[in-house]
Amino acid sequence: MAIAVVDTNSGMSLASHSNSPSLNPDTAAAYNTEVVKQKQKAMAALKLTGETIQDILITLSNQIHLLKLNDNGTKFIYLVVNSRDTNLAIAREVLRNHASQLN
Repeated sequence: MAIAVVDTNSGMSLASHSNSPSLNPDTAAAYNTEVVKQKQKAMAALKLTGETIQDILITLSNQIHLLKLNDNGTKFIYLVVNSRDTNLAIAREVLRNHASQLN
């Protein structure tokens, strides 16, 4: 349904596309950057040293939102898919392959 490559520090989309006129991936990217930053703060507060965020999964009634960070956490891919038409394991594997190329 939508995809964006996002700079984690600024929240700006580096590239985006949507098949749904009601879903703006650039706006969603900015808000989801805050999700990533808050999770990083929570990990620091819990002293989870040596741990890194691999991905974040948000499931809605009819959509799956995936945030996949690159290896150093400076960028992430934000993907929105229809939950009824998507195999989650395949979507995660595709994101894993592409996120490694974002460094």
